[in-house]
Amino acid sequence: MTSSEIRKRFLDFFQKKRHTILPSASLIPENDPTVLFNTAGMQPLAPYLLGQDHPQGKRLANIQKCLRTNDIDEVGDNTHLTFFEMMGNWSLGDYFKKEAIEWSFELLTSKEEGFGLDARRICVTCFEGNDNAQKDKESAEIWREIFRKNNIKGERIYFLPAEKNWWSPGENGPCGPDTEMFYDLTGKLTDGMTKEEFLKADQEQKMVEIWNDVFMEYIQKDGKVIGKLEKKNVDTGSGLERITTVVQGKESIFDTDLFAPVMDLMAKANNTLRNKRIIADHLRASVFLIADGVLPSNTDRGYILRRLIRRAIVNTTDKQLDEGRITKFVGTIVEGYKEFYPGLKDKE
Repeated sequence: MTSSEIRKRFLDFFQKKRHTILPSASLIPENDPTVLFNTAGMQPLAPYLLGQDHPQGKRLANIQKCLRTNDIDEVGDNTHLTFFEMMGNWSLGDYFKKEAIEWSFELLTSKEEGFGLDARRICVTCFEGNDNAQKDKESAEIWREIFRKNNIKGERIYFLPAEKNWWSPGENGPCGPDTEMFYDLTGKLTDGMTKEEFLKADQEQKMVEIWNDVFMEYIQKDGKVIGKLEKKNVDTGSGLERITTVVQGKESIFDTDLFAPVMDLMAKANNTLRNKRIIADHLRASVFLIADGVLPSNTDRGYILRRLIRRAIVNTTDKQLDEGRITKFVGTIVEGYKEFYPGLKDKE
């Protein structure tokens, strides 16, 4: 299954579940001056998650361009990126935990309409509770029933603290517990694990997070929950690159068809695999940033772009990117994405 087919399956699945499909917003936020870029699929929808009616209805889905640099030093391993595509579906005061979790599992495992992943290789985490909110026993019970119906045995539901299973866009705004889905890349952890074994497998990147369902029912101010939202909302996110990795049976996102053409350009170079991955990630991110109107500068968004380009150059063998190589990189990236993001071709 190609990455293009994965995108289509995701959008078709939620369209059948009566979701309106939205186009991706720009990487540059329109309604949030506190951040430089859209870092999550929910950011362009923040006013609606706070209660404003969306003109397209209560059920929405899209694939949103995102950029994060908080993990920039991790880029080059098997799972971390700066630019990525977030597949997401939202309920604005409509369905809640049961439907969201069941649909996540259905899409991940259905061979007919979904990604056809092995359900025995899935483990999940839930919120263990704290002073802000109680333990999320409801989500865990929904998962137990799903695993029971599908005859999936072994310990595979783990309660974790807020640092892992509580989501908010910052210190202020809508927030709530989440349940995260992890997939076994090795194919050897299908009988379940103890919590300690799971945490170790996650740290070693044998388990990779592939989906996150956030249940927004609280509002917080200065990092403290101050009440409940008038409407309960669902915000889900699944990184296209990570899903493509597991669907295509790869060990790294850089081995998928999303990156293979760019990585092939560097096949004969003498720099390390990590160097090549950093170049591929940073130049892809730069192409999307420039297409959305950002230019290199010494401040704000332009500084981030400048930093990405400089880091790409530093990771080459000769510490330079001449016009010929830049043209090849840009052309290859545009060619791979022009069908889903035609604006790239217009700005090439």
